[in-house]
Amino acid sequence: MTQFGDLLGPPPTRLTGDPEAEDAIAAGEDPRSVAASHPTASIAWAELAERALDGGDVISAYAFARTGYHRGLDQLRRHGWKGFGPVPFDHEPNRGFLRCVAALARAAQSIGEEEEYIRCLDLVNESDPHAAAPLGLA
Repeated sequence: MTQFGDLLGPPPTRLTGDPEAEDAIAAGEDPRSVAASHPTASIAWAELAERALDGGDVISAYAFARTGYHRGLDQLRRHGWKGFGPVPFDHEPNRGFLRCVAALARAAQSIGEEEEYIRCLDLVNESDPHAAAPLGLA
């Protein structure tokens, strides 16, 4: 039995990430600059979305999170993901994408877009059933 409980399902997708963007964010660089330099790095968009949410700017958070979500989907597909299957939260390069999905869920809920909130929550739970709590969705 695998961590995700399905021996017949696809193997977990583990993104390679963007080490330069990840290091820049970890070093406290402005996420706007990081996103401009590394527009495919979901980690930068996640940081922007979370900061916007923290600052009460839900619409910007929604836009940032949606951008990072779509950039993450592109990366997942390039890594063989077919739209389903595990995307483990404990694999650090996956976290930018999952953080974007969680931020999008929170922003959607804040503006009353319940269907989008549920879709995002389902995606987080399907990606990694243990990710909701550390992403602030539990």
